[in-house]
Amino acid sequence: MSSFLLAQYRPCTLPRHPMRSSSCCIKLTSRVPRHPFSAPSTRCLASPHRVQSLALTATEPKACSNITWHEGAVQRRDKEQLLNQRGCVLWFTGLSGSGKSTVACTLEHALVQRGHLTTLLDGDNVRHGLNSNLGFSQQDREENIRRIGEVSKLLVEAGLITLASFISPYEQDRNRVRSRLEPGDFIEVYMKTPLAVCEQRDPKGLYKLARAGKLKGFTGIDDPYEPPSNAEVVLESDKLSVEAMAAELLIFLDSRGFLSSIPPASGRCAQLGAS
Repeated sequence: MSSFLLAQYRPCTLPRHPMRSSSCCIKLTSRVPRHPFSAPSTRCLASPHRVQSLALTATEPKACSNITWHEGAVQRRDKEQLLNQRGCVLWFTGLSGSGKSTVACTLEHALVQRGHLTTLLDGDNVRHGLNSNLGFSQQDREENIRRIGEVSKLLVEAGLITLASFISPYEQDRNRVRSRLEPGDFIEVYMKTPLAVCEQRDPKGLYKLARAGKLKGFTGIDDPYEPPSNAEVVLESDKLSVEAMAAELLIFLDSRGFLSSIPPASGRCAQLGAS
């Protein structure tokens, strides 16, 4: 062990709880120096090339041969019965300003009022923590969606109705998330809003910056958005109110049996799917 990682220490004796196994405690008598490269002032100075290389490494994981999948003692079905609902993810996709977060927040509130357990994953919020090390290059965006897809999968398996609100501009990335979930668990909600309407709304002032050339790689301006080719739900926010769109999604969830722990009969599913 290098001298940098070592600190002076001495063993300390703590009273042992009668039901606890033996353990030891190490008490530091001097502070461990922080590694200079982990200082906050240097973390933000990473070059774009460094960030891109990190993203490429993250999106191309090497297979490990020494890991095993462990099944838990509680099955997903048990959790869904406890919550009296079925887990799923509603994946809101669309341009910035299309109404994704607004509709998702309204829907979450409506679901909670009806006694359902939900969680909301928002594109901006996750970049404050889980994805704070990612930028907006194509590679970083792919990794951003990959991580959120895996988190969504865990939440769905816990029986939660998960609302994910992300521009997610690339159809391949969205389809990759869909493929990671059980059939029917991924509900793609396309916020089909004209670019002109989104730009007129411009709630964060991002379109103005992009048009002025101060924001590069902005979706819809100088970076493409690939509309879903087969979304389960299409909402036109320039024609419908927020409340109407949330109500439409509630009807969809109820008709597909997600608001009950008992799935609908296969015949009814087929009938609804054809309607």
